[in-house]
This record gives sequence, structure tokens and C-alpha cells, in this order.
Amino acid sequence: MKYTTSVLNDLSVEIKLSALNGEYHAVIEGNNPLLDAQTQYRNIEQAVERLALSAVPVLKRYFVSDAVNASTSLSNHTLSNRWLSEVEATVAVSVVQQPPLSGAKVALWVYFVEDAKIKSTGENAIAMQHSAYNHLFDMQLHNHHKDEFAQTEGLFSHYTQKLKNEGCTLKDNAIRTWIYVQGVDTHYADMVKARKLHFYEQGLTEDTHYIASTGIEGKYIHPETTVLMDSYAIAGISEAQVTYLKGATHLNPTHEYGVTFERATAVDYGDRRHIFVSGTASIDNKGEILHPLNIGRQTARTLENIEVLLQEGGAAMQDIAQMTVYLRDTGDYCTVSALLEENFSDIPKVIVWAPVCRPGWLIEIECIAVKAIENKEYAVF
Repeated sequence: MKYTTSVLNDLSVEIKLSALNGEYHAVIEGNNPLLDAQTQYRNIEQAVERLALSAVPVLKRYFVSDAVNASTSLSNHTLSNRWLSEVEATVAVSVVQQPPLSGAKVALWVYFVEDAKIKSTGENAIAMQHSAYNHLFDMQLHNHHKDEFAQTEGLFSHYTQKLKNEGCTLKDNAIRTWIYVQGVDTHYADMVKARKLHFYEQGLTEDTHYIASTGIEGKYIHPETTVLMDSYAIAGISEAQVTYLKGATHLNPTHEYGVTFERATAVDYGDRRHIFVSGTASIDNKGEILHPLNIGRQTARTLENIEVLLQEGGAAMQDIAQMTVYLRDTGDYCTVSALLEENFSDIPKVIVWAPVCRPGWLIEIECIAVKAIENKEYAVF
């Protein structure tokens, strides 16, 4: 993985970029929290333009401090001063209230791919055609049902139908979900129940497999939305191309404590392997929380767990393309930021406030890794 860091002093913005074989992940964050919201959003978008990559932006996720008002700021400062209704045809856009702990009002993760052909498949949904595959990004799935169980049931039913429209199924083609639960400490359990029921109906069980996922605190631009989901699926892959990583020496199967997601999922192409590591915390192979109340040791164990998962997938920490770090306690930011800068300073990353689904977990980290391989059985990425 090739990493670069750029500081645009006139925009008060830092860009961390990873690159490998025509794929790029950029995390862009302001470094002057004294600037007003409109200026911060404008500077972020100008920084995207200045990257001037020979690649197509595929996914943009905005981590914002105030989701309700973010839509106003974004409407004035998207790439061509257009709002999502126009941008959605070419870019999958996600906006989630998870305040960047640097003090900025917004941080942005952008995923770029060279030679990508993109078409809209609905509101905030695109299909990226590349080589023999269609990569399906469905962002901001939500509804206004009465409670978190009904909202989860409804959005998964809708998503399953959308996959069917593309000739796909939840079981065979869905690779990664991000589920944001407003009030995770009280509303997570019913989301889990509804997801488990829908998975069972679709043939996803402890005897088959689940989907890599992060379930975390997050708020949408519409405050009545309790459950919000972003998702990624691939049309055109075979079952043999997908491997589910367990990390059994360090982690237990998630179904043992009542949830239904994979620790990590690897997808093989003819020229590379993508590894999607789910939200990972300080846990052992019995499902017990390790190092209660100690943010330093929980961070170290979380990173150790991620390293084990990557090693199982034939990769290493230096193959990480992008990382998102979630903290329960804003007071832990300085400690965690210092630890990550000391050991992984080059990796594009954002640290946000977002309580994890179990109060004892002070930190959760997810990441995406890309490893160059050669496998002539499959089409290249």
C-alpha cells in the first residue's frame, strides 16, 4: 500500500491517501475547528477537487457533528455546488452524525476507482461496473416505521428486494453493511432481533454465514430515523471468491452472544484481495470484554484482534487502506490519537464519537485492507 499525506494550509485541511492498483481511499479532515461550518464544508470539497486523481469517486461518507444542519452545508458545497439529488447519479453519498473528535465539524472518506463506470440504481444508490463485476452501493437505507424493530425489518426487506432487482441475494452477494442506531445503548437489541429474523428467512444462519458489519451509534439527517444502513454487495462473484475470517484464537463466533455478523470477509479477484474487517473491539475468544476501563490496553487488544483477522486473510496491517475508529468517551481521544499516530500515522483514518453496542467497550475499529495477489481462476478487480 502506498500512503501519502498532504496539508493544504490555505484550506486548513489534511488529506491522507492510500493507493494500490487504481484504488484510492482518502480521508479529508479540517485542522482548524474555529472555522464556521460553511467554510469547513467548502474547504473539504475543494480538497477533493485538488486531489485531481485519474479515478472516479464512488463512495463519499461524511462524518458530521450535526446531521440535521449538515444537509444545508452540503447543499451549498458539494463538488459542483449541487445537492444529493444530482450527485447521487454518480456518487454513493452517506451522511452520518458521528462527530469527528479532532474538533472539526466534518470529516470525509472518499473511495475512488480508476476506469469505473457508474450508473444510478435509485436514491443514494449506484452500481459500479468494473471488469466482470457490478459493485452495488446502497447508502442511507431507512424508513419511518414506529420503532427500531420495524425500521430494521423494513429496511432489510427493502434492501433484499433491491438486490433481487439486480439479480442478487442477501446470502450470495451482500458483503458489508454499516448499521447506525440512534441511542445504541437502548435500541440496539431490537435491531439485532429484527436483523436475525430476516437473516434466517434469507438462509443466513450460524451454519451458513453472515455479513461483515458494524453496528454503532449514529444519527441521520432526519431525527425520527432510529436505524440507518449503508451496504455494499457484488454482482458477478462466485461463492469460492468469498472467505469468512474468524480469528478463532482471539475472537469468538458472534452468534455465541446473540448477534449475527462476520468478524471479517475477504473477497478474491484475479489480481487482488479485499478484506472488510467488521467493527472490532477488545474481546477474547470467549466473548468477554478485556481490560475494562483501560482505553490504552483496549486499543492495543483491538488492534491485535484486527491483525489476527488480517493475517488469516493473508494480509498485514500495512495493507490497510482505510480505518474508522469509534470512541465511547470523548475524553479518550488524545490517548487513542497518540497511539495511532505513533504506530499507524500514514493510514487514512478518522476518529469519531460513537458509542459501541456494549457499554464496556471503550473503542471499536473497522478497516478495509487491499492485498495484491494473483489468481487466474477469477477475473481481475
